[in-house]
Amino acid sequence: MRIVIYSMLVLLIAIQYPLWLGKGGWIKVYEMEKQVELQEAKNSLLALRNAKLSGDVKDLKDGTRAIEERARVEHGLIKEGEFFVQILPADKSSASTKEEGAK
Repeated sequence: MRIVIYSMLVLLIAIQYPLWLGKGGWIKVYEMEKQVELQEAKNSLLALRNAKLSGDVKDLKDGTRAIEERARVEHGLIKEGEFFVQILPADKSSASTKEEGAK
């Protein structure tokens, strides 16, 4: 009788092994689901970036405002007839005038 119980226990363990630790076992499925979630998060971030870049390309192709804005921001260019005014923070300008006055 004990032999039958032990053999059934061994068979039960042998059947459970592939379910838990095998190639398509629950642990592997859980790990793959986590990887899919991470990849979907990455894909959504990349989709947002692609949408932004697509909008930038459309603006650069269709209008001159985007080109003008990039020229101003990235290269510091100004239009003909415009004046460029740079305002320094109070800390730096007051310190430089104090140094000049001390000389």
